[in-house]
Amino acid sequence: MIEPEIGQAKDVAEHGKTKYTLIKDVEDYQPGLYEKRLPCFGCGLGWFSFLFGFLFPPMWFYATILYFGNYYRKDPRERAGLAASAILALGCSVVVLIFLLIRLFWFASATTM
Repeated sequence: MIEPEIGQAKDVAEHGKTKYTLIKDVEDYQPGLYEKRLPCFGCGLGWFSFLFGFLFPPMWFYATILYFGNYYRKDPRERAGLAASAILALGCSVVVLIFLLIRLFWFASATTM
């Protein structure tokens, strides 16, 4: 017969008589970082800025400032939405710059004729 190792109960009746105690009590439960809800309806500030930016583009620039200010270190789940907003802010800037350059050269050439 195989002898149980030191500290193990020999039968089922002795199993409940161990000297082990719980490290954490069930009532003292503290939720982890990823169990908390994200702000802005649960989708996070980055994705909220991304979606709301289609109606109000300065939100993309606000999220870009948060992204480069390392706001995502508070909650890493925010990083993807903030990065997406930063990319759209860059794209919006490029489109506005091209529009202004075309308008400047178009009207500059139209007035000289």
